[in-house]
Amino acid sequence: MAKILIIDDEAPIRRTLKEILGYEKYKVDEAANGAIGIEKLKNDDFDLVLCDIKMPEKDGLEVLQEAMEFTDTPFVMISGHGTIETAVDAIKMGAYDYISKPPDLNRLLVTIRNAMDKSKLVKETKVLKKKVSKKYEMVGESKAITEIKNMIEKVAQSTARVLILGENGTGKELVAHWIHEKSKRSFAPFIEVNCAAIPSELIESELFGHEKGSFTSAHKQRKGDFELANGGTLFLDEIGDMSLSAQAKVLRALQENKITRVGGEKEIKVDVRIIAATNKDLAKEIQEGRFREDLYHRLSVIPIKVPPLRERKDDIPILSEYFMKDIAAANGRAPIKLEKKVLEMLSEFPWTGNIRELRNVIERLVILCDNTVTPSDIENYVKPLVRSN
Repeated sequence: MAKILIIDDEAPIRRTLKEILGYEKYKVDEAANGAIGIEKLKNDDFDLVLCDIKMPEKDGLEVLQEAMEFTDTPFVMISGHGTIETAVDAIKMGAYDYISKPPDLNRLLVTIRNAMDKSKLVKETKVLKKKVSKKYEMVGESKAITEIKNMIEKVAQSTARVLILGENGTGKELVAHWIHEKSKRSFAPFIEVNCAAIPSELIESELFGHEKGSFTSAHKQRKGDFELANGGTLFLDEIGDMSLSAQAKVLRALQENKITRVGGEKEIKVDVRIIAATNKDLAKEIQEGRFREDLYHRLSVIPIKVPPLRERKDDIPILSEYFMKDIAAANGRAPIKLEKKVLEMLSEFPWTGNIRELRNVIERLVILCDNTVTPSDIENYVKPLVRSN
């Protein structure tokens, strides 16, 4: 049952609203002034607040302003002495809506339902965002991973371009996601492009979009990833595999903050933060003519090197336990115990596939082992399949 707080200094108004809302199956609490209302909001959870504007001592706008600092509960402001300017001020300060006294019953109930629906969507979005954040959580306490976390904290709030370097499976994508999550662009799109997975003849269309009829299969106009990421972050994964012609267009986009769709002539302004990643030695790629040096300098304002797992062995037990709990839960199993000797054995493997390989191994153990993973399980299910250096 949804719970509503009425803040109004007039007892007859509180009583009337309480009767109406009670009849509509809402649970109602009330406060005779702003100070009591704030106290109730701090000590209880409400789905909506109906707040009078004209009240002695602390008026409704002051209550609204104070409440916005610690709660997301939607406010609907009510007043018999309001003006258009007052209504506008209330909305600007964060109120969902403004209703004049005496309130029209139908409008009041519709406004309450709409405000609660919006509040529910906001809460669901936050839950989903937390789930996404957990998916890309950076796990580890080694010196190397701590330095990367500190670097992310410094870099995230800037607009500087970042180039993430590291072997396959080291977690370059996690670093990119965390930079975006901690940035001012976190509520805008995060668009990921795997440059190695897209054929060279299609990469320009993928990045910049195309006009209808610009090539044989272009049956309709399409926005590219630069446009889709506008206001947010574009993650160019495996940038070292991008064709030279696409590199030239990316360079132009970075220089001018403009793109042109394939087959089009109109220039389109874009506001995109670029994060790139590669497992290749770009200095060698430049030397051999496969990567543009000017693009490299544009991308590598902040280079971040993600170390391989063999250089952060202290994190292997932590990662193993983390993956074990996560994968067991996903498979509907209680967490499986890893014996101390098992953790020591896992720490000794070379992990040429890095974190990705470790996670796959833990998933194999969750599926094949009983309630405890023993050294013999490692001998049977891990050792024969882990590649040596």
